[in-house]
Amino acid sequence: MTILPRPDERVKGVRIDADVLSVDLMDGRTIAVPIAWFPRLLAGTPRQRSNWQLAGAGYGIHWPDLDEDISTAGLLRGDAPPSIKLSKPRAKKRPADRRGSKKIANRR
Repeated sequence: MTILPRPDERVKGVRIDADVLSVDLMDGRTIAVPIAWFPRLLAGTPRQRSNWQLAGAGYGIHWPDLDEDISTAGLLRGDAPPSIKLSKPRAKKRPADRRGSKKIANRR
């Protein structure tokens, strides 16, 4: 049995442009996500966005000027804030079929 080394998910570098947050990991991977996933980063100035620091022993990024924290684990999972997550459109509710349905009364 071959034991493979665990990927090193610590942050090596961060780049942000008007549309994309890119995070380079120590193991050579790069994660790129829409900056729109992070409203505080989106609203920040280029100077505020460039002022980041490592957090959580290198497994996270902190922007002190914007009070934003992002973990590499969350980025790898594709975690976006709930208001941003892309989901399937909800099916329209159909009216309940009243034919033959009986309501059971609570009995004590």
